[in-house]
Amino acid sequence: MDEPLRNGLWSLLKVHCWDHIHHSSGIYGGYYLNDYGNQEIQALCKRLWFNYFKKPLDRLSNDWSKVLSQLREHFFHCEWYEAYDFLEFVANNYEGCQFRDQFMKSCNHLLEKEMSGYRFVEGLITRITEEQEVVEIEQALESSRGPVSQHLRRSLELMSDRNAPDYRNSIKESISAVESLVSISLNVDKGTLGQLLKKLEDEINLHPALKSAFSSLYGYTSDEGGIRHALTELEKVDFPDAKFMLVVCSAFINFVEGKSQAS
Repeated sequence: MDEPLRNGLWSLLKVHCWDHIHHSSGIYGGYYLNDYGNQEIQALCKRLWFNYFKKPLDRLSNDWSKVLSQLREHFFHCEWYEAYDFLEFVANNYEGCQFRDQFMKSCNHLLEKEMSGYRFVEGLITRITEEQEVVEIEQALESSRGPVSQHLRRSLELMSDRNAPDYRNSIKESISAVESLVSISLNVDKGTLGQLLKKLEDEINLHPALKSAFSSLYGYTSDEGGIRHALTELEKVDFPDAKFMLVVCSAFINFVEGKSQAS
C-alpha cells in the first residue's frame, strides 16, 4: 500500500464516515460522541475499542477530536494489511444510512485506480480484482440458500485472511457449497456429487456435456479420491487454486439457480 492509496482510503473514511459527526448544541460547542445525532459513530467507536483494538471502553474519550486523532495515528502508522483490516471493520460495523455499499463501491473504484491487487467482495477485502469474478461470487452469495451461502462465505473468508490464509480448506468449502446446492435442489441427503449431478441432469435439463464437465471437475465427494483429495493433498496449494475453485463453484451455483428458476 503506497502513500497515495493510503491517503485516498483515509479520505474516503473521512467523506463517508468521519464527516457525519454532529456539532454539539451545548454551551461549550465542540464535537462529542454522546451528543444527539452521533449514535452511529459512537457505536462504531465502542466496537473499535472493544473488538478491534481490544482496549477498555473507559479509555474511549467522549471528545471526537481526540478519538479521530487516535484513529488517524493508527491508520497511517499500521502495516498495510492492518489498514485493510481497519477498512473491513469500519465497513461492517458503521450503521450510517446506506454507508456500507457506497463506501465499498468508492473503495473499489480507488483500489482499481491506484492499481491495487485487492477489492471489497461482500464486505471482505480480498485478492480478487476481475469485475466478472467479483460479480459471480457476490451473486452466488446473495442468491444462495442456507448452507450453500455459509460454505461460500467461509471459503471467501479463509482465502481472504491476510495473516494466515487457508487455501486448502477454502477449496473444501467451495466444493461443499456445490454439494449442498445439488442436495437442496434435488431434496436428497445422500449420494456422491457424481451421482447427484446425474439426477440434476434430468431435473433441470442439464446438457450431458456440461454434466460430464462438472462431474470431471468436482469428482466425487469422498475424501478418498477426486479433485478435493487431489487439490488439498498437493504439496503447495496457493491462492490461484483457491480463487479458481471459488469462482467456478460460484458460477456453477448461479447457473443451477438460474436453470431451476427457468424450469
